Amino acid sequence: MICPFCKKDNDKVVDSRAIGSYIRRRRECVECGRRFSTREYVELQPLTVIKRNGEHEPFQREKLLRGVINSCKKRPVSVSDMEQLAINVENALTVTENFEVTYDQIGNLVMQELKKLDAVAYVRFASIYREFKEVDEFVNQIKTMDK
Repeated sequence: MICPFCKKDNDKVVDSRAIGSYIRRRRECVECGRRFSTREYVELQPLTVIKRNGEHEPFQREKLLRGVINSCKKRPVSVSDMEQLAINVENALTVTENFEVTYDQIGNLVMQELKKLDAVAYVRFASIYREFKEVDEFVNQIKTMDK
């Protein structure tokens, strides 16, 4: 590690601590004696979403969150619950060894999470995700919620 003060590449680690998703290392430069901290993160391969039309695009938690927020409009669901839902879905997707996920995988995970959170938001999301065209489709979706 290059010292940010003297620019020499000669340091030693004097302390390491795991803090959440990273390791904080306290370092001391052997040349100038000054101390500095570094953070070490795990670098994950980004998720790629395969859309219905076959196109590939990077996964965007913000985009997923916008869809959830739209489904939860005027519902008693807190923003923190919606953000946690998006994090849960992303975590479920990153657990797999495949970094390509389909639109359907994401949609199904969101529906599972919304079902636990708010029934109306669940049906709203399902109507967009499943592209309901008829009232019967809404009714059938509501009937499947009890199962």
